[in-house]
Amino acid sequence: VFQNHEEDDRKVRRREKNRVAAQRSRKKQTQKADKLHEEYESLEQENTSLKREIGKLTDEMKHLSEVLKDHEKICPLLHCTMNFVTIPRPDALASCLPR
Repeated sequence: VFQNHEEDDRKVRRREKNRVAAQRSRKKQTQKADKLHEEYESLEQENTSLKREIGKLTDEMKHLSEVLKDHEKICPLLHCTMNFVTIPRPDALASCLPR
């Protein structure tokens, strides 16, 4: 009877220990999932922000390309037949610079 009681006590202690370990494991998994979800949310926000920045930069690039295209039509430096050999005149250069 005494030995049977001892085995029961061991089983109860082992079950309790196992229950506590399982709770700890589930809590750890939940914390890990929460952390991953927070990281996901943060990366989504960063991604949205970067996409917005890409859009702005793309618009700026299109605008500057148009400005350059318009400028190339009237730029005296580009129309000079020897523009790679001679040094441009200061007055020609001044007409190309923004006012």
